[in-house]
Amino acid sequence: MDAADIGMDLEKVLISEDELQAKISELAARIDADYAGEKLLIVGVLKGAVMVMADLARALRTPLEMDWMAVSSYGAGTKSSGVVRVMKDLDTDIAGRHVLVVEDIIDSGLTLSWLVHNLESRNPASVGICALLRKPDALKVDLDVKYVGFDIPNEFVIGYGLDYAERYRNLPFIGTLAPHVYGGAKS
Repeated sequence: MDAADIGMDLEKVLISEDELQAKISELAARIDADYAGEKLLIVGVLKGAVMVMADLARALRTPLEMDWMAVSSYGAGTKSSGVVRVMKDLDTDIAGRHVLVVEDIIDSGLTLSWLVHNLESRNPASVGICALLRKPDALKVDLDVKYVGFDIPNEFVIGYGLDYAERYRNLPFIGTLAPHVYGGAKS
């Protein structure tokens, strides 16, 4: 799937496939340096982090295990509902482990903040955050995010795992969704 396949639903390409892959390699090198000699558990947040998690795992040289969590506060809309639900919990005991949460995007940060507190209550050696995208203008909480791929404007983005109503995840780039698709006002 590419930009031509979604036509007028795409407002613009924000981050190209090549830029994404270069950033994943850069993040992996930093993570490898920081976790040298450690056994790392990377935890992907479903469903959005699937693409970044897969590419990041392949780029890392650090010995690692992978697990997944699914938490939701969105439903099918574009705004957080404010209520976090665990849809799928970890299969791994994280006590004493170095855990790196891999996220596709940080909007308000409320869900991720809740998730980090939940994981910290399980007595890991450490909990870090790696987010491909962050919207600084949308943040509502202070989060210590050690690895950030790109800071982006507060726009509705799709592609590379990010969706609107479960569509557009398979785009190989990050783009902005045209407001007519979700009923939003053009910024």
